[in-house]
Amino acid sequence: MNLSISATNARAKTLEEEVQAMKKTVVLYPGLGVGHLVPMVELAKVFLKHGVAVIVALIDPGSKSTDFSAAVARAKTSNPSVDFHVLPPPPPPAPVDSNSQQVAASTHHVTKIFKLLTAMNAPLRDFLRSLPSVDALILDMFCADAQDVAAELELPVYYFYASGAADLAIFLNLPSRVAGNTAKMKELGDSVITFPGVPPFKASDLPNEVIGDGEALPAIVGMFDRMSRADGILVNSFDSLETRAVSALRDGLCVPNRATPPVYCVGPLVSGGGGGDKEHECLRWLDAQPDKSVVFLSFGSMGTFSGKQLLEIAVGLEKSGERFLWVVRTPRSPDFSYGDPLPEPDLDALMPEGFLERTKDRGLVVKSWAPQVEVLRHRATGAFVTHCGWNSTLEGITAGLPLLCWPLYAEQRVNKVHIVEEMKLGVEMRGYNQEVVKAEEVEEKVRWVMASEGGEALRERVAAAKEGAAEALKEGGSSHLAFVQFLEDLDTATVQD
Repeated sequence: MNLSISATNARAKTLEEEVQAMKKTVVLYPGLGVGHLVPMVELAKVFLKHGVAVIVALIDPGSKSTDFSAAVARAKTSNPSVDFHVLPPPPPPAPVDSNSQQVAASTHHVTKIFKLLTAMNAPLRDFLRSLPSVDALILDMFCADAQDVAAELELPVYYFYASGAADLAIFLNLPSRVAGNTAKMKELGDSVITFPGVPPFKASDLPNEVIGDGEALPAIVGMFDRMSRADGILVNSFDSLETRAVSALRDGLCVPNRATPPVYCVGPLVSGGGGGDKEHECLRWLDAQPDKSVVFLSFGSMGTFSGKQLLEIAVGLEKSGERFLWVVRTPRSPDFSYGDPLPEPDLDALMPEGFLERTKDRGLVVKSWAPQVEVLRHRATGAFVTHCGWNSTLEGITAGLPLLCWPLYAEQRVNKVHIVEEMKLGVEMRGYNQEVVKAEEVEEKVRWVMASEGGEALRERVAAAKEGAAEALKEGGSSHLAFVQFLEDLDTATVQD
């Protein structure tokens, strides 16, 4: 009897191993940056739900990048079923011949990121070769040069675009718009421009890297040109949120003279929380506040303000009379370098004299970081002042909160256009593109969103979008079906040249 049981168990174990062996394996490569890592981890969880083994290949940013390191630690703790692998550092660069002409070093942080990610191709290639099998490589947009690794190893390559479909529509069209003349982007100024699938907007709302001095633009154009040649693009959005942009992408309007790769809207992929501090003081403070009474102000892992701007915000919040929860980070020094950690803010020095004492019964200022998802979903939170980063935008929408839009950098000004003009789920903080947003504007917009008929109408529209997000993720919803279609297409994918 025991022998029979042992034989049965052995056969069951063999069958389990065979099933495991048949499981697909994908490698996700999020590159650098908290805003790119967090949604990629959420995508990893979707793969696991569909029975696909997943490995997240990480780059060690070094000891300086405390925000990224902390995000990695939270992701590992919250997702024990996801396999995280930290790649070794790239090989050192070849020594420069003293007799040769030395190329000027890149100074823009974006070009530095591209240079590092290109150097990481070698350790990524070695890691992929060490795995028993890999069925696809899923790249963050900044990891475009890793397409060379995928081609060498004959792997299907896809992108996970961590921003919205409207942004993707713009930036896939950018290479044809620039067409080798990067200087003309800077000349556009405030002129109104149009792209397929999005409302008209001012050229000055494009990222500084696109309309600035031009050092980063050729690399960005090349990145999106390469993306248009991938096997497909997964987008962290859902059809009903960005109907016009999704249609333009799927109808091939954004990539002239070439077929657009399949676009799969699989979002909103938003953290369920749980990676933060459940005992954080701000959550205990929110527990004592009335329902939907608190305005939450938070500006992302890279969002900082000058001391002058912090004073204006404080005055506006105090004069508004509304309850608030505000995450404050130390202002950056002029010699700040990308990835440098910021010291903890000295609130007594940064806030107006007596502000913290005068507002202590209706406001809380938190240093550096708060568990944002938990705060947004708390019953007491009633509105969200946001920098319009896409992760924060989706977190606000899925929490059903109206958005007060205060874009700071990267694609956030363009996101503001989509949120305000197309989705109609937020309003603009006037002055975001000037030296400071005035205290009067902060006071007016906070009061408006919390205590006006217009604010209530905005709240109703966001509630409908929240419901649409939930429907998209349900079995049979648009995002669920898009992911199923992606898996079916993966079965027949061929390697792109």
